[in-house]
Amino acid sequence: MLAIKDRPLIGINTDYRAVAKGRATQSHVHSGYYDILLTAGALPVMLPPFTKEADLSPILDRLDGILLTGGDDLDPRKMGLSPHPSITLMNDRRETADRLLCKLIQQRRMPVLGIGVGMQELNVVNGGGLYLHLPEDMPRGIPHRDPLGGVHRHTVIMEPGSRMEEIYGPGEIRVNSYHHMGIRKLAPNFRQAAVAPDGLIEAFEGRDPSWWVVGIQWHPEAEGNISLDTQLVESFVAASTSMKGVLTLAKAS
Repeated sequence: MLAIKDRPLIGINTDYRAVAKGRATQSHVHSGYYDILLTAGALPVMLPPFTKEADLSPILDRLDGILLTGGDDLDPRKMGLSPHPSITLMNDRRETADRLLCKLIQQRRMPVLGIGVGMQELNVVNGGGLYLHLPEDMPRGIPHRDPLGGVHRHTVIMEPGSRMEEIYGPGEIRVNSYHHMGIRKLAPNFRQAAVAPDGLIEAFEGRDPSWWVVGIQWHPEAEGNISLDTQLVESFVAASTSMKGVLTLAKAS
């Protein structure tokens, strides 16, 4: 275990919604996100939905990496698309804050792990596009979620020569799957790292080896037992740890 001073500080963006009709809006986060970071040796820091760069930048100056969480759907209208009845809109304040966060992460080349909609946000902000509803957009594809809201699983196949193959090994793994949106067009600075049997991109990574960025469509925080994805989170934490000295020098200069 790393000494406290050597453990990276990892920011976690929080959700923003009313937990019940008529109740005040709250920021909250699934406990699995900070538990997987603690298990991997990092110290998690919760990030409220900052919508102003002047508020967010001083916080990012003190962090070593970012974990982008899952949540509701991005607004199609902000991607130049028409609304769809399947969409459960993310709160506008959270989407605005998340887009700003993704932009600053890209500018700073901070280590980042995007999970679920966090993966989709990274892709969109960096110039990619999304399928709005996979059952319609990929009618011959495999199911990617249980229509009744239960746990659904399918395999994903690692891309040969990718960072994901280095982490998980060659071949395929079985993951949980809760999404109805997916990556239609990958952002130019990303490359696919794992795909579903129907060809849908389930993970991507950065083309630039100096920027540790990975997006995954599945949810390790939902597992309780994170043994399958322990190596991925440890790789992210290791990248954030190695950046501590680099970022500290940059902040001091």
